[in-house]
Amino acid sequence: MSAKNLDSKGRFRARTIGFRVSPEEDKLINSAVALSGMTKQDYIVKRLLCRDVVVQGNPRVYKALKNQLAEVLAELKRIENGANIDTELLETIRLINTTLYGLKGE
Repeated sequence: MSAKNLDSKGRFRARTIGFRVSPEEDKLINSAVALSGMTKQDYIVKRLLCRDVVVQGNPRVYKALKNQLAEVLAELKRIENGANIDTELLETIRLINTTLYGLKGE
């Protein structure tokens, strides 16, 4: 039998929780995870337990911000002719805004 793997806080995580999401929800979750600088597991656990997600500025977060802003700009250019802005894009912009505002306070 293999040794127990403990996380950084000494917890043994033996339970697995799985759920299905749509491709759109997956994209939003992955964007939020990238902007947080956390692992997907840590991000989802914090959000499910209604704990604050604290973003620590590091090169990975700044790269994720740059990539997300590039995607938002491309999408805005695509819909420049007055088309409706979908809620996913607005949610991504809101998340970027919140992250940048939080990093500004550092």
